[in-house]
Amino acid sequence: MPSSTSPDSDNTMTTSASSSSSVAMRRGGSKSGSTASMEIDNSNHGLTEEEIERIPMIDKGTSMIYPLENDLESPDAVQNGPGSSGNVKIVSNGADGLPEKKSTKAFQLLFGIGGIYGAFLYYGSLQEDVFRFKNADGKTFQFAWFLQFLEAFANVIVGFIGRKVAGGVDGLPLRQFMITGASQVSSKAFTSLALAKGLSFPVATLAKSGKMAPVMAGQIIHGGATYRPREYLQVGAIIGGTLLLSLGKKKSGSSQNSLLGILFIILSLVMDGVTGGIQKRLKADMGRLGMHPKPYDFMLYTNLSMMMVAFAVSLVLGDFVKGYTFCSENPVVLELVMKFSVCSAIGQSFIFYTVAHFDPLVCSTVTTTRKIFSVLLSIFFKGHAMSGQGWAGVMIAISGILGEVQDKITGTKNKKGSKK
Repeated sequence: MPSSTSPDSDNTMTTSASSSSSVAMRRGGSKSGSTASMEIDNSNHGLTEEEIERIPMIDKGTSMIYPLENDLESPDAVQNGPGSSGNVKIVSNGADGLPEKKSTKAFQLLFGIGGIYGAFLYYGSLQEDVFRFKNADGKTFQFAWFLQFLEAFANVIVGFIGRKVAGGVDGLPLRQFMITGASQVSSKAFTSLALAKGLSFPVATLAKSGKMAPVMAGQIIHGGATYRPREYLQVGAIIGGTLLLSLGKKKSGSSQNSLLGILFIILSLVMDGVTGGIQKRLKADMGRLGMHPKPYDFMLYTNLSMMMVAFAVSLVLGDFVKGYTFCSENPVVLELVMKFSVCSAIGQSFIFYTVAHFDPLVCSTVTTTRKIFSVLLSIFFKGHAMSGQGWAGVMIAISGILGEVQDKITGTKNKKGSKK
């Protein structure tokens, strides 16, 4: 759903234990003897309100954070820790105190990127397969809340094991974790329901890439925020392209997209906006208490909340019993559901790993471009017959997504240059 890494700066102040020695921090997951120098940057890097809303919690005792894959939208999203007066920068060193070799960093980069792409590309493919499955009677899997229960359960197991191995913080106020977990699982369940009700996977994935739209609208209405024309164009391209794709008929003359599916994906986007506000409050609460949860604290407690909410809702709606029965009667879909849940937990672990070793912009770029490849793989390998209008919509939406990525990269470089 940790250390921060901000751009290098010539006017960054290094905190020292004495006048000649830098502060050593334990770098989570590194070999014994590894050190990391902590640098304090007192600039605010021009963080916008929507970026601040999505700042994950930071544990200054490790070099890891806990972002959910869908929340890694801003390279600035991990620069400020709760209760910190400035930005914290982790500079990775090897076991001998010297900078790690380029070959090692290259391997770590390929390992992290490969893990994220592999886990989440397969995750998306499995999710589509689950909701496109039809048994001998023509019945489909409709039990989104049951699916979210299983996915959260898999993440709870990994979070519990990770917390035992890496350690955790006791006495955390769990109320905000419960609230943010409820909003996150609702967003994911609404996405699954959109697929269950007939929305095609490419449309759903592109639509989720436009999650900044409700955030921007809320900030304009309630906060008086202003945005650059480019930002409006990028979001507009994603939304407009998605609409073209959803309205474009297949060559066969039929359409996969239902009004109910579109309604559910809109509800999912709304819950994404709600989650951002809740996470901001959670960050503030942790700052006031002077507490710095570790990565697997977030993974465990957030997913525990998601699991409990999904279990309760699935019981009330009858999803749990019906979903269990459907999976029992259809071993093929049971296998898909189990793989889907495992891929979710593995993917989150690779996100931890990547952000722990590299600038958050790297992970942000990977998770964003992953959605593009998920859409293209779905179109080419899942039998989506596209019309010219549909292809035009895909290209327009992808241009908006790539524009956001390029904007993040350019913005980060400009911030580096402005501090020199």
